[in-house]
Amino acid sequence: MRVTVSRRAHFNAAHRLYRPHWSPEKNEAIFGKCNNPHFHGHNYELIVSVTGEVDPETGYVVDVKILKDYIKSEVEDAFDHKNLNLEVPEFKAKNPTAENIAIVIYNKLKLVLDPHLDLEVTLYETPRNFVSYSGK
Repeated sequence: MRVTVSRRAHFNAAHRLYRPHWSPEKNEAIFGKCNNPHFHGHNYELIVSVTGEVDPETGYVVDVKILKDYIKSEVEDAFDHKNLNLEVPEFKAKNPTAENIAIVIYNKLKLVLDPHLDLEVTLYETPRNFVSYSGK
C-alpha cells in the first residue's frame, strides 16, 4: 500500500532574476520588478511530499521527525535569510527562479532520503504563485 506523507516548511530569502550576459533592457523586459539590482525577497512556503510503501512494523512511510530534520538541514539552514544569488552555491551560475529553487531543493533532499521513496517538492513563492517538481 503506497501512501504520501507531506511536511510543510518555511523560509525567507532574497534574490534577483537576471542574466548577466543580457543587456539591462532585456533583463528588465523579461524579469520586470524581479530584476531589481538591489534584490527583493519572498516568504517561501514549501511542501515536501514523500510517497512509498507503509512499513508493516512501524506503520510509517517515513518518520516525519527524520523528514523534518532533513528539511531543516538541507533547505532551511541553507536558504533561510540568505541572498540566494550571493550566498547559496547552487545559484552562483543558475537563475534563482521558483522553478530552479524547487529543482535544487528536490535534488538536495533526494540525496538524503531513502532511494525507494518518491519525492515531490511544491514551492510557494507567493500565496498565488507556486511550482511543483517530482524529478520528471
